Amino acid sequence: MNLQEALMSIIPDPERVSSSPSVREQHGRDLSYHHPHLPDVVVFATSTREVSEVLKFANTHRVPVVPFAVASSLEGHIIPVHGGISLDLNRMNQIVEVCPNDFLVRVQPGVTREQLNATLKTYGLFFPVDPGANASLGGMAATNASGTTAVRYGAMRTQVLGLEVVLADGRVVRTGGMTMKTSAGYNFTHLFIGSEGTLGVITELTLRVYGIPEQTVAARAVFANLDAACQAAYGIIGAGISVGRVELVDERTVAAVNRFKQTAYEETPTLFLEFSGSRAAVQAEVQLAQEICEEEGCRAFVFETEGDARARLWEARHAAALAIMQTAPGKRHKATDVCVPLSKMPEAIRFAQQTIDRHGIYGAILGHVGDGNYHVSFMVDPDDEREVAVAEQVNDEIVEYALAVGGTCTGEHGVGLGKIKHLAREHADLLPLMKAMKAVLDPNGILNPGKVFI
Repeated sequence: MNLQEALMSIIPDPERVSSSPSVREQHGRDLSYHHPHLPDVVVFATSTREVSEVLKFANTHRVPVVPFAVASSLEGHIIPVHGGISLDLNRMNQIVEVCPNDFLVRVQPGVTREQLNATLKTYGLFFPVDPGANASLGGMAATNASGTTAVRYGAMRTQVLGLEVVLADGRVVRTGGMTMKTSAGYNFTHLFIGSEGTLGVITELTLRVYGIPEQTVAARAVFANLDAACQAAYGIIGAGISVGRVELVDERTVAAVNRFKQTAYEETPTLFLEFSGSRAAVQAEVQLAQEICEEEGCRAFVFETEGDARARLWEARHAAALAIMQTAPGKRHKATDVCVPLSKMPEAIRFAQQTIDRHGIYGAILGHVGDGNYHVSFMVDPDDEREVAVAEQVNDEIVEYALAVGGTCTGEHGVGLGKIKHLAREHADLLPLMKAMKAVLDPNGILNPGKVFI
């Protein structure tokens, strides 16, 4: 009996246990430049029970299992480098319960953030974590995603109150609960968040949600150079303004967005900002932010209060990665993802720009500079060894700089395949403990093998 036949004894539906070349191809890559690798079989699960049965089988027969959702990851997390089973959770996409009086929801892992917010809007609520892509909430928890709103609301780890997780041997466990805090025992919820599918498969999440603010204002501040934009961002944070988003894009990013979205933004370094709260508070904070930007030589400060106009402005920012990808059709996307202490952010971005220029390659700088997290995006041909080597060298230098000033090799994308060596450099003393934990929860090494560490 082959693998597909064996799995069909668990899920007797040929449409949900597939070895079709096209389906396997779809599940063998993400948005990154990492080389694809096909799974042997793709299983489309619809319940925790099915996930449990698949993992019991896989654990018994030592078959690798890689959780999969919308494939928006950027470090090869969902690429099944050892073949085996790609466990697709997209059909587990039910919002189980909305508890508006408790400001929380329970969702299955395949629910996307846009799907959740469309439902929450009717309750006057929203879920704040916004990585840009319409990612699945299970995947966002697995990588501890954050994005544009982290400066105010924090990353996924801040928003997850509890999880249902299926362990490698098929056991189903629940962590946390429905309260905003707990001091009961070890924090296994936070252990699974950011574990990238290497410790268990998330099958349900309990999340915090928030009331929609009275007023939201989006603003765009244009500067002559990156230094000025960085200093303005740092000044806004330092002034204690309760800003919801502080996003930096350089002139190359703006140019790419203009071509991709047919917009006409001035092609110079730009801060995208968002403020929300009571009308009086927002008005005061926008005024103060504008003054700080003007002190740093801001050439234009434009803000939008109307919903559609705000959406168009943020659509331009969210389209940045796709716009950069369109600058080099046929190539693949590679992005750095370092995070540094806020005081080091302006000089860190200056170093990144100098490094790109020194190596003479195209690299666009953008990021969530309000919390010190920034990216340099490259387009590379995975089959061109020299091109990949130069991009890797630039990435390595940027990471080394971040680590030297007390930063991290990944602020939000996770380790996956691409940052294994950098994790070893950042947390060499903790790697034995990480491996020991992995051995306890996944002794046969079936869960997403080859990721995070080797």
